Amino acid sequence: MKHALVVGGTGMLSGVSLWLVESGYHVSIIARNSRRMENLMNQTPHKDRITPLLIDYTNGEELQKQINNTIEKNGSIHIVVAWIHSIAKNALSIIANEVSQRQDKWELFHVLGSSSDLEKIKQKASVPENCLYYQIQLGFVDEGTYSRWLTNEEISTGVMEAIKKKERVYIVGQLEPWDKRP
Repeated sequence: MKHALVVGGTGMLSGVSLWLVESGYHVSIIARNSRRMENLMNQTPHKDRITPLLIDYTNGEELQKQINNTIEKNGSIHIVVAWIHSIAKNALSIIANEVSQRQDKWELFHVLGSSSDLEKIKQKASVPENCLYYQIQLGFVDEGTYSRWLTNEEISTGVMEAIKKKERVYIVGQLEPWDKRP
């Protein structure tokens, strides 16, 4: 069974976590909130295909330990979907390093906010050679008389489309015109 890791998989990416489970993956989910993890697990009959990793990913040592533990238990990770806040400067490199050591070829879908400088982030990401790196940028929705941020469902649906299409840069919603942002 293929193994996926979803960082932030109980919130806006919960639909992605459940979709990966339904697609036959074993999914390790990094989250901080045990109640939201429990709610997510109650939405699938395949609870045995989910490994909760209840940690704060800003703690680098604990993150590294948990990634190693889930790889030991569930096998090499084939796909990572990561929404990582800027306060965790080393989290993505820790994940990439641990996954790369145990998997010849894997995919990273890096979810980013609307104001992110994609080129700068890609340079900082220090992606290993055996990683296929994709960026997913989240925008907004222009409703004509007003604009709004994407809903969790729209975000999950967009990320699932990005995973299916495997485009180097995939935009969910719209980024322009910039002055229309909510």
